[in-house]
Amino acid sequence: MRAMLSGLLAAVLLLSLAACGQQETEPDTLGQSLLQAFQTAYEADPQADLDTLAQGLLTQETVGFQGTTAPVEPGTLMGFGNTPIEGFSQGVMFAPVIGTIPFLGYLFRLEEGTDGAAFVDTLQSAGDLRWNICTQADEMVVHQEGDVVFFLMCPYTLEAAPQDEAV
Repeated sequence: MRAMLSGLLAAVLLLSLAACGQQETEPDTLGQSLLQAFQTAYEADPQADLDTLAQGLLTQETVGFQGTTAPVEPGTLMGFGNTPIEGFSQGVMFAPVIGTIPFLGYLFRLEEGTDGAAFVDTLQSAGDLRWNICTQADEMVVHQEGDVVFFLMCPYTLEAAPQDEAV
C-alpha cells in the first residue's frame, strides 16, 4: 500500500513540475517585454527591415509614449560615449520624441564576418545608462538573434516616466 501511495505521490509531483515548465511567464521589465516582442517579430521575418521592426517595438502597449526611429551609420553613437560602434551593415535607433524619458534603443544588422559575441560585448561595456544628462535608465538589454543585435537602455517600467501626449 505504501509503495502504491509513494508511486502516486511521485507521479503527481512529476506532473506538477512538467506543468510549471510549460507556463509562459510575463516579462518582469519593460526591456524584457520589448526583447520578447523583438524576438517574436524577428522569428516571423528574419529579413525584415530594421526600421519596420523598430517601429513595431514602439507601438507595443508597454511603451506608452510617442516614439521615432532614425537610421544610424557606424561610428560614434548616442549612449556609447566615445566608443565607435562598427561592424554592422544596417542600424536604426528608436527613442521617444521627448528626450527626458530614459529610453534609447538600437537594432543592428551585423556585417558578414562580424563576431556577434564581440559586438555584443562592445555594446555592453560601452553602453552608459546615464547617457542622457537629465535622466538615467534602470536596465540595459543586449541580445543577438541571428544576424541582428537588439540593444535597449530603459526604465524598468514607464509608470514613473513622463508620458508623451499624442499631438
